[in-house]
Amino acid sequence: MKHEQLRLSNQLCFPVYAASRLIIREYQPYLDKLRITYPQYLVLMVLWENDGITVNDITDKLVLKTNTVTPLLKRMESLGIISRNRSGEDERKVLITLTDKGKKMKLVASSIPGLLVDKLKDGALTMEQLVELRTNLNILIDYLQNREDSR
Repeated sequence: MKHEQLRLSNQLCFPVYAASRLIIREYQPYLDKLRITYPQYLVLMVLWENDGITVNDITDKLVLKTNTVTPLLKRMESLGIISRNRSGEDERKVLITLTDKGKKMKLVASSIPGLLVDKLKDGALTMEQLVELRTNLNILIDYLQNREDSR
């Protein structure tokens, strides 16, 4: 092939994309028990770590745009998992807090990461390789975010 750089097998983005999709698929049976989607799970993890934060704080942590997160939060509110309220200090800011239902989901969800890691390490990668992969992906994410921020 004249243009080797255009071969799918030579791309960095494709294996990252495919692995992401396949890992999310592995999460789905556990998330189905909670009746949530993977993006909702990500929001919950952010809130379980820091409840009562702004929409912008959530978008920053999840590396997403507000127009992606806002409909997600509205759906979570309609499910009774979170509440959205305007900040008393700055009405432009919307604070997101867990409801009792959202807080209770943490106990059930606490087993999910371990179950997923057990599945993955029984396959092609060791625990050390999984940790190294996560570390390297975080380095790449930080680099790409910093490039975007400097534009």
